[in-house]
Amino acid sequence: MKVIAINGSPRKKGNTAELLKRALEGAKEGGAKTKLYHLYELEYTGCVSCFACKKKGNDCKGLCVIKDDLKEVLEEILRCDALIIGSPIYFSDVTGEIRSFLERLLFPILSYNTGEREQLKKSIPSAFIYTMNVPREQYESGSYKALTERNQDIIGGLLKAESRTLVSCDTYQFKDYDKYNASRFSVEEKEKVRKEQFPLDLQEAFEIGKQLSLKLT
Repeated sequence: MKVIAINGSPRKKGNTAELLKRALEGAKEGGAKTKLYHLYELEYTGCVSCFACKKKGNDCKGLCVIKDDLKEVLEEILRCDALIIGSPIYFSDVTGEIRSFLERLLFPILSYNTGEREQLKKSIPSAFIYTMNVPREQYESGSYKALTERNQDIIGGLLKAESRTLVSCDTYQFKDYDKYNASRFSVEEKEKVRKEQFPLDLQEAFEIGKQLSLKLT
């Protein structure tokens, strides 16, 4: 039983990474083996529209044919029992690395044949963890929520299993706000969210990881 986490943030010790690591701790408590990949360490591209995965008689088996640093990661994901993805939100969307990763993971699985949505032979439960600078109220009322719901539908549908969502809002971006041009933000409010809400988000991440692993037993 194995749970894989994908960090789509450039920071290995930032908010997204903290939440992913906590989720994996929960998965370990549930009895799973775990592994964390940092996408910014890898050299890869998004889908190049070669359509090798859609050719008649292909032997791709749902795996992208491009041979780069992402190939081994994708192979391991298709063998794993659960997947946790994490990304900060930049300009109202996931990072470019996550977008390219999702193209390479999901497009080979997507079926172009009538009557079927995907070609995956197994189901892979998943969760998507988002971190963002905007407050919860802005997330709920804007396009951010539509993004998370769309990803939940696509990932859950193509991986043939429930996909959960955790959104951590109003995250603490700098250790010392005095060193940056960021006067639009209230340091006091940011510190309050960091002290009061972020620990709750970490606990939710832990529970998600634990529940994912327990469902596999």
